[in-house]
Amino acid sequence: MMWYDGGWGWGGWIVVTVFMVLFWAVLIVGLIALVRHLTGARHHRQPGSPAPSGEGGWQDRRDENLPAERFARGEIDENEYERRLALLREHR
Repeated sequence: MMWYDGGWGWGGWIVVTVFMVLFWAVLIVGLIALVRHLTGARHHRQPGSPAPSGEGGWQDRRDENLPAERFARGEIDENEYERRLALLREHR
């Protein structure tokens, strides 16, 4: 039998099996990474924006910016602005 196993014996089957499992694992992980990259791109923070963690993070500053914007547009007066700002800082 000239074509039988090509001289590899059981070692050939083991090597082929390992490489097949590795091939499919790399393919699946690559597809998952690609999908996560393509769908998660819009959820990333803008460069230079502070990290959303703990006290004094971006959420606190954003909350303080809302009354400032309303004050700048003339929707609330100075007393209302200061009262809202103090209330936000008190509840941190």
